[in-house]
Amino acid sequence: MFTGINNSMATMHLLSDAKSRSISPENFTGEKGRGGMAEEGTGKRPGRDLGKGWKISPSVEMPPKTEFLLGEIEGPGAIEHIWMTFGSSAERKTVWHDMIFRIYWDGQEYPSVEVPAGDFFLNGWNVFAPTVSLPICANPASGFNSYFTMPFRKKARLTMENRREEPIVIYYQIDYVLAEVDEDSAYFCASFRRSDPTADGIHTIVDGIRGKGQYVGTYLAWQVNNNNWWGEGEVKFYMDGDTDYPTYCGTGTEDYFCGAYNFDVQGHYMEFCTPYTGLNQVIRPDGLYSANTRFGMYRFHITDPLRFEKDLRVTVQDLGWRDGGRYLVQKSTISSVAYWYQTLPTAPFPALGTKDGIEVI
Repeated sequence: MFTGINNSMATMHLLSDAKSRSISPENFTGEKGRGGMAEEGTGKRPGRDLGKGWKISPSVEMPPKTEFLLGEIEGPGAIEHIWMTFGSSAERKTVWHDMIFRIYWDGQEYPSVEVPAGDFFLNGWNVFAPTVSLPICANPASGFNSYFTMPFRKKARLTMENRREEPIVIYYQIDYVLAEVDEDSAYFCASFRRSDPTADGIHTIVDGIRGKGQYVGTYLAWQVNNNNWWGEGEVKFYMDGDTDYPTYCGTGTEDYFCGAYNFDVQGHYMEFCTPYTGLNQVIRPDGLYSANTRFGMYRFHITDPLRFEKDLRVTVQDLGWRDGGRYLVQKSTISSVAYWYQTLPTAPFPALGTKDGIEVI
């Protein structure tokens, strides 16, 4: 019988014994029949004439420099959708990179997901970029959505860290099912890296992956610190014992993101979003305070996951052009998110860096 996990157009008509649940500030535990019962919360004042059951706790105010437990779920089951947004209309363009999203699977000490919230949702520059892809959507005005299926067997624990000096309001919903998990289901992982600037022309997207799994996505937030075309670098996947040379080697940065010829249409970068790939953001210098061109781009390996048996490392070359038709090893500022599935345990990630160390400036 269909477990109720990994829903799609091909399975949505099938019955299952899965139990649908949802965690939000209106139901912190996701218990059946316990939503909308709050008598205290951020909506208490506007709802004071209506009372219990009338949007009393739609959000949470996180104190400065604290980590908040978004939700804890006893398995087996799978997270199917996550939605969140932050702060007031005045705040929401400035906080995403300072909010650190983490997920822990089956009681592991170390997170399998550790990414600034904006970067996780393909918005790494603290400037909203509407984005439509199959696994992640960023909808007006900063409604962030993940549709990655995230199975777990014992427990899922999700947290958000506020690194700012002021309280931040977070609205969120975690939709999941309680259901049996297939034996061959792997665990969702996502890791953040930043080079500011790159060293020796290489940015490491992810390294140190140990276990069996498949790589399913890349997001790059790229700031160019020199003139001319910047994206000649190849994306390379070193897997299962590869050392000096990779098994998978792309032909150029825009080629890996399934574009061509510099994303240049009649002398202008052209943004685009498709289900699997996109150049979802181009931030252009304004001649005043915005001094550098910045890009956001994603590729999801939905139909073409890169499968590995025991280890994986992914890099991109930081390569442009210099005089005489020669390559230029650049010093760009690059942030990345790698998305993959693997067996447990996941290896501890490198230290994320301090707030100032990864600040968007």
